Amino acid sequence: MEVTCDQCKTKLNIPDEKIPKDQMVRVNCPKCKSKITIEPHKAAEEKPSHPDPHSETGKLHLKFIESQRPDETEEKGYSYDDYSDDEALDFFDEDTKLVLIMSDNNEHSEKIKTTVEELGYKTIYAPNTRDALGKMRFHHFDLIFLSDGFDGQGLENSPILNYVNHISMSSRRRIFLALMGEQFKTMDDMMAFSMSANAVINSRDLEKLPSVLDKGISEYEKFYKVFMDTLVELGRA
Repeated sequence: MEVTCDQCKTKLNIPDEKIPKDQMVRVNCPKCKSKITIEPHKAAEEKPSHPDPHSETGKLHLKFIESQRPDETEEKGYSYDDYSDDEALDFFDEDTKLVLIMSDNNEHSEKIKTTVEELGYKTIYAPNTRDALGKMRFHHFDLIFLSDGFDGQGLENSPILNYVNHISMSSRRRIFLALMGEQFKTMDDMMAFSMSANAVINSRDLEKLPSVLDKGISEYEKFYKVFMDTLVELGRA
């Protein structure tokens, strides 16, 4: 569907399937940052429009993923409206790589931020579990970084880890999940496998993070390259 910002008149093309049904959606205009409200009946009635190939609006996409509803991972009563005012809910270029950082240690968060931004990622923080689940539900993150003890919860009982482990495989294989804690041996592949993660990092080894992520992500991309290329050829990616 096509929506127009009331403030700056920018026209945006948003796929209907990316808009939650029967819910009012509010997003930020990528030009003037004003709120754009999309009402449920409008999303249902309007037909998708074809963007003008010469218009800049055709280059703007939402980095939403389809809403998932795995059992016992999402707090009851948590709706899209609870999350829609978050300033992080914005329009990103289709090629933007997003990383979600979840750590209660500000020093660790800043070191992680510096490292991942040097690798070309845009950083988004989650202050608590509820916010993190909301962000993961409505955004696709290429990299998720979760620290043991985030929001007072250990990884063994983490609703966030449970959520990631229950999303569809088509979504999960597009996420590089890194876990950090004092109990880990950095780059222990067997430990990472047992935690259903792509990499584990000891919190005392943050100075090694650039090489750890560079190596881990490179191997991860090589591992899935043939598989993903095949899906693209079959039109299933």
